[in-house]
Amino acid sequence: MLRRLPLLLLVPVLGMAADGPVAARLDAIFAPLAQGRTPGLAVLVRQDGRTLFQRGYGVTELRSATPIDGGTNFRLASFTKQFTAMSVMLLVKDGKLRYDDPLTKVFPDFPAYGKAITISHLLTHTSGLPDYEEVMEAGAQKWTPQDQIRDDEVLKLLKTQRAGKFAAGTSWSYSNSGYVLLGLVVAKVSGLPFPEFLQKRIFAPLHMDHTLAYVAGTNNVVHRAYGHSKQKDVFVERDQSSTSATLGDGGVYSNLADLAKWDEALARYALLDASAMKEAWTPAKLANGAPTRWPSEKNEDNLNPGKPVSYGFGWFLDPYNGQKRMWHTGSTTGFRTVIQRFPERKLTVILLINRTDLDAAQLSLKAADAVLGAH
Repeated sequence: MLRRLPLLLLVPVLGMAADGPVAARLDAIFAPLAQGRTPGLAVLVRQDGRTLFQRGYGVTELRSATPIDGGTNFRLASFTKQFTAMSVMLLVKDGKLRYDDPLTKVFPDFPAYGKAITISHLLTHTSGLPDYEEVMEAGAQKWTPQDQIRDDEVLKLLKTQRAGKFAAGTSWSYSNSGYVLLGLVVAKVSGLPFPEFLQKRIFAPLHMDHTLAYVAGTNNVVHRAYGHSKQKDVFVERDQSSTSATLGDGGVYSNLADLAKWDEALARYALLDASAMKEAWTPAKLANGAPTRWPSEKNEDNLNPGKPVSYGFGWFLDPYNGQKRMWHTGSTTGFRTVIQRFPERKLTVILLINRTDLDAAQLSLKAADAVLGAH
């Protein structure tokens, strides 16, 4: 039986955008970005438990030119990782999993290098797992947007490897492989398919009625935004890639209305208490006690080569202009997303974008500045 939530979470938490100078400043940031029949974005700004600003700009796709609004569902990409991490944390609370459990406890046939990799390493990107996309490219099988790799196939690929990129706990490297495996861990330990676990333990209790982990042929995304890229000043629909079917690292679709409920649940500790969430929001350290840093080698998942990075369980934790912050971006074929939470100012900014020519993180910080500068 699902635990009953406080009544406050059962009422709508997403209102219409407020008028006034803050709303005007926010609209001035976003209105020039999507004109007429172009792909665009949905913007939500909440503070003190209420909506300051919520608007859609542009269209969900070019064929019907349906306007984007608060109910438009976008692929979250790596924004998904906070839901995967929460799923793991719920199983720890249930006593079915421990953060120090080795990967080989869940998957006994995983190669020997998995014996040193713990659930905590997977959550904090300190596992050293090989990058499954690199293993894909080196292999004989070629996946395509029409024949996509699935989570169980990622596990099989990683089982073909005999060593990680580094010994677990000795370095930090952003790992989609780790979060795909965490989705599989949740399924194995709970006995439920990962999308069903998300629905039963997170989305349904919070009344996130249109949020789901998308599995083609199994469920359906309503009022769906399709991804786009820009080619010679023309937008082209680019919605799927060979890796778009994996779940734990980026497979959730959601909208502003539902994500407002998620933000409210985090603020009120609706799923886990403050002590449990403190673990998620504490920066990881290496086994020798040293702070974590981005790898020195440049790649598309390396945002700040060689610089310090703070990461907990599914959240980046780097401060911004002296403000405590938890945040995460998402980037995949046709989509850019971001959530920025400033807990001491009780401010949250969420951007969902269905085109790749806009910088979600930069725009969200402009929006935060527009609000924080007003106080």
